[in-house]
Amino acid sequence: MVRFPRCSGILLHPTSLPGRFGIGDLGDAAYRFVDFLAAAGQSYWQVLPLSPTGYGDSPYQGLSAFAGNPLLISPEKLVESGHLSEADLEEVPAFPAERVDFGQVIQYKTALLDRAFANFRAQAPETQRQAFSRFCAEQAFWLNDFALFMALKATRLQPWYDWEPEIVTRQPEALAHWQKALADEIEGQKYRQWQFFEQWLAVKRYANERGIRIIGDIPIFVARDSVDVWANPHLFHLDEELKPTVVSGVPPDYFSETGQLWGHPHYRWEVMARDGYAWWITRFRMAFTQADVVRIDHFRGFYNYWEVPVGEATAVKGRWVYGPAADLFRAVTAALGEVAIIAEDLGDFDEESRAGVDALRAEFGYPGMKVLQFAFGGGPTDPFLPHNFTRDFVVYTGTHDNDTIVGWYQETSTEAEREYARKYLNTDGSDIAWDLIRLAWASVANTAITTAQDLLSLGHSARLNTPSTTGAPNWCWRLLPGALTDEIAARLRELTFIYGRI
Repeated sequence: MVRFPRCSGILLHPTSLPGRFGIGDLGDAAYRFVDFLAAAGQSYWQVLPLSPTGYGDSPYQGLSAFAGNPLLISPEKLVESGHLSEADLEEVPAFPAERVDFGQVIQYKTALLDRAFANFRAQAPETQRQAFSRFCAEQAFWLNDFALFMALKATRLQPWYDWEPEIVTRQPEALAHWQKALADEIEGQKYRQWQFFEQWLAVKRYANERGIRIIGDIPIFVARDSVDVWANPHLFHLDEELKPTVVSGVPPDYFSETGQLWGHPHYRWEVMARDGYAWWITRFRMAFTQADVVRIDHFRGFYNYWEVPVGEATAVKGRWVYGPAADLFRAVTAALGEVAIIAEDLGDFDEESRAGVDALRAEFGYPGMKVLQFAFGGGPTDPFLPHNFTRDFVVYTGTHDNDTIVGWYQETSTEAEREYARKYLNTDGSDIAWDLIRLAWASVANTAITTAQDLLSLGHSARLNTPSTTGAPNWCWRLLPGALTDEIAARLRELTFIYGRI
C-alpha cells in the first residue's frame, strides 16, 4: 500500500505562471517555480488537469482525457528547439500581466504554433523527425482520434454532435475521407501534442531531480464535447442519436442552493466492466506518466453519483446511483501496481455513503481531503478542524474552488466563522492567510497543501474559480513576476522544518 510521508506543497496551475505570452507556460517560469519550491523545502507541486480546454476555458471541461493543453507550450522553448526564431517573438501583443485573456491568447498562440509546425516540417533535423515519429507511433492509441477530432473541430467551430451525421456516427468512409483531406492539419495537431509532452515531461524531470513530486488531477467525468465521447460512444449513456440521457452534477450543497449541474454524460459502468475497465486503466497510465501522484476529482462518484435527467434546469431533481467502487480500483492496482492517489471526498454525505467512500479509501490507502475554510462553522466537533484529523488526509488551506484565505475571511465567511477562527487560532486575523498555513502545516495530516495566492495573502480578486459560474474571471488569475520572493521561501521553509515536513 502506497504511503504518503509527512510533506507539504503548493497548488499552482501552470496557466497561472508569469510570463510575456499572455498565459503561464512550460518555459523558464516553470523551472523557477520548481526552484522556489525546493528553496522553500516543499515536496509537491500540485496542478489542475493539463488537458486542452473547451467550454469556459475550464480544465475540468477538457477536450481529451489524454492530450495536453497546447496553450502551455513555451514559445521560448520552441526557439531553443529551432522551430521558431527570436524574430518570431519580437511582436508580442500587450497581454495583461495579472490575468489570462483566453480569446487573445488562443488567437496569438495558435498562429505561433502553426508557424513552428511549418518550420519543423521544412527544416527539422532527422533526429527530431524520428523523435516525432516515435511519439506518434507510441501514442497512436489516443493521438490519432484526437488529432482528427481537433482538425475537424477547427474547420467546423461546433461541438462534434453538431457535425455532419456521417462524421458524428464515425462512418468509416467519412473518417477515411477527412483523414486524407485534413492530413496536414492532423499532423499539425500531433506536432502540438509532441511538443507539449516534450516540454511538460522535461519540467517534471527537473522537479523530480530536485525532490519535487507532481500532483496531477483526474476529473472523474469527461466533457460531452470531447474526443473521448465521440470516439467511444458505447461507453456513455447516450441514446440512438448519440445524445445524453442522463448527465452529471451534485445536489444542493455548500457551494449552491440548487446544486451544480455539470452536464457531463455518465459512464456505462457495466460496459466498462466487460473489458476490465480498459479505458480507465489507460487513462490512469497516462495520468501517472504526467504526474507522480494523482488527485481524483469527485472521488465519491466511484461509490455513488448524482444522475440528473437531461432537460432539467438545475441539479435538484436527480438520484443517487451506485458506481463500480472497489472493482475499478482493484483492476487499476492489478494493471499498474500500487499507485499514489488522493481522493477528493468533499461534499455532503449521508451516513451510508460516507461509510462506503471511507471504506473504499481505506482498502486502497488513498488519503482524503480536508479544507480549512470549511472548519469554523460547526463548532468543536467539525470534521474539518485539525484536532479531529487523522494522518491519512491531505489538508488544504483552500482549493481551486475556494476563495483565497483573505477573500474568505474578508468577504465569504460569516462573522461567527471569523470569530471562531480567531479564537481557535489565537490570532487577531491580521495575518490570517499565514495563520491558516501554519495550522495546516502543524496538523497531523501527512500532506499539507496551500495555494500560491495564500502564500501571497491575496484577496478575493485572486480567486481562481467560483463553482456554478462560467467564463471570466474563472481560471484567469496569474502570478506576477517576482511575487514569490526569497523571503517568502524562507518563511515557508521555516514552518516546514518546525512541523517536520522537510
